[in-house]
Amino acid sequence: MPDAMETMQTLIEEINKHNYLYYTLDQPSISDAEYDALYAKLVELEAETGTVLPHSPTQRVGGELLKGFEPHRHLSRLWSLDKAQNRDDLMAWYQRAQKLVDQYNAQNPENLLPPLSFVVELKFDGLTLNLTYDRGELVQAATRGNGVVGEGILPQVKTIKSIPLQIPYKEGVIEVQGEGIMNLSVLDAYNRTAAEPLKNARNAAAGALRNLNPKVTAERKLNAYFYNVGYSDALKFRDHQEMVAFLRDNRFKVSPMVKFLNSIDAVADELEKLAEMRDTFDFLIDGLVVKINDMRTRDVLGYTDKFPRWAVAYKFEAEEAVTTLLGVTWNVGRTGKVTPLARVEPVDIGGVTVQNCTLNNIEDIERKNLKYGLGSLVYIRRSNDVIPEILGKVTDEADGEEIVAPDTCPSCGHALEKKGPHLFCTNRLDCRPQLVGRITHFASRDAMDIETFSEKTAEQLYDTLGVRDPSDLYYLTFEDLIGLERFGQKKAENLIAAIEKSKQPDLASFLYGLGIPNTGKTTTKELADHYRSLEKLMQATPEELVTLPDIGGIVADSIVGFFQDPTMRRSIERLLAAGVKPVSEEAPAVVDEDNPFFGKTVVLTGTLSSMSRDEAAKKLEKLGAKVMGSVSKKTDIVIAGESAGSKLTKAQELGIRIIDDEEELKRLLGEA
Repeated sequence: MPDAMETMQTLIEEINKHNYLYYTLDQPSISDAEYDALYAKLVELEAETGTVLPHSPTQRVGGELLKGFEPHRHLSRLWSLDKAQNRDDLMAWYQRAQKLVDQYNAQNPENLLPPLSFVVELKFDGLTLNLTYDRGELVQAATRGNGVVGEGILPQVKTIKSIPLQIPYKEGVIEVQGEGIMNLSVLDAYNRTAAEPLKNARNAAAGALRNLNPKVTAERKLNAYFYNVGYSDALKFRDHQEMVAFLRDNRFKVSPMVKFLNSIDAVADELEKLAEMRDTFDFLIDGLVVKINDMRTRDVLGYTDKFPRWAVAYKFEAEEAVTTLLGVTWNVGRTGKVTPLARVEPVDIGGVTVQNCTLNNIEDIERKNLKYGLGSLVYIRRSNDVIPEILGKVTDEADGEEIVAPDTCPSCGHALEKKGPHLFCTNRLDCRPQLVGRITHFASRDAMDIETFSEKTAEQLYDTLGVRDPSDLYYLTFEDLIGLERFGQKKAENLIAAIEKSKQPDLASFLYGLGIPNTGKTTTKELADHYRSLEKLMQATPEELVTLPDIGGIVADSIVGFFQDPTMRRSIERLLAAGVKPVSEEAPAVVDEDNPFFGKTVVLTGTLSSMSRDEAAKKLEKLGAKVMGSVSKKTDIVIAGESAGSKLTKAQELGIRIIDDEEELKRLLGEA
């Protein structure tokens, strides 16, 4: 047996080496027949010994059907990128970054940031992957999800032969980000024999990686490119060039078109050149990414709420096509807005079959000369390569049938009201799509986060149980649900449990779930942070509200009008009566200025066992601390939990006070 195990280990190392040469470097060193002989020998030995060693390539064929995807919390957030549509947008991004660098250098003459230099990369069009390696072993793979929590897809990712199951770096834990794709040549070969041809490479890759049967994933013969180390508990890179070298050294497939440039003009020229080459690649790209090369500069620039300030996505001009406008339907949203949707003769744009297109409102229809456009040829494009929209008619003549805006709601028949360029159904009590949309929004992840809830669930509850308002959800019983179609015992129990679990939301999420007109997540968080009480907010006047940042007269009137609406007040009263209690702790009237955190700039890093980082941040802010996301010379204290990484290292280099004992932290917070 020891001899067989040793032979198997040797075969695994040999086969994995040839996989790396073939799938990652595109440099095969042996013939297919020789590779097949090695693989067959390994399969034979595994059958004889009844043992499959870790990292065996035989595991890549896909295992048994999975029951579902488990959520996976990323060790470091996966950020979205701000967009630049043209050279002017690119220059505006550059000027903002340069201004911040100049400000920093003026304040830190002894520690200047280097002149800005850049990296330009391809923006692959597939499914974002986040891989976790622990001491060199691939232990998890996940989708991007919402950037904080994704879906675990390790069995599916293991079928991609260009992804290493082991890497040489074995010092600690790292997260590596990339894109799972299907090469266009592979798609073409697949479709030649497929019973159901795949529409495009993007959907083929995403569908395969989110398929519960890993064998289906394996059949798609996917590929993957990697571009970022998003988390490490030990590594620190000087610049992006060093990071790319690390990825290559650890057998990750890196983009063939990574360009390092020293001026923004050179970047603009490179973007133009690569945009012209997009159709020559054997994979889809939907743009390019520009990043600042130096890592210290990235730390100084930091992040907005949504994007890193040190990177921008340069989106290609949308692809256009000509087709026939067949009809227009009018759809009602949760706010009552009635929006036209155009139906066109199906046409292929960039591998996607387009049948429906956006039209914003009746004024948009008239502006695009579509008033008499039914049956006429129109120009359409996929804005940002995603959302199809009609640009206008091919001819100027009124040669088609008239598009007539409705006078009454297409769903409930109620008279429509025109507000600016938009039509609204004001029947908030008995208009099905409004009520279903409002309930679905209320239950969504960013609002009350009622797990397992969907729009289909809202529709079913509306039609069968008379659920008309979000508050009705909290009066449902197991007996109500168990008799419904597609509701077995487990599904009914799960939904009741999820509704019960949602009863103590934070105030910002609760306010967002209410769907106050003209407010989004940023505004509702601002309201929650300022008032810290639902009751106080409901009593606020427009004059008070306009004193808050980013709240103007229109938004203030919307908020006040919403809470004065008897229907909305009744809904809120029923929610509270059902046991919904938004977390709205009052801010302390007086902050103890003698506490150790008052007036201090604090950075949290790593994982705390007794509380989340968000909870710790709120406690620190209540004591008068300013909680920041990155370490600099202005940082006073760094609180380091488990797996603290580069922020802890930087704090040690700068001689900043570090609190790495949770008992000490709780004592300083006044909790021990």
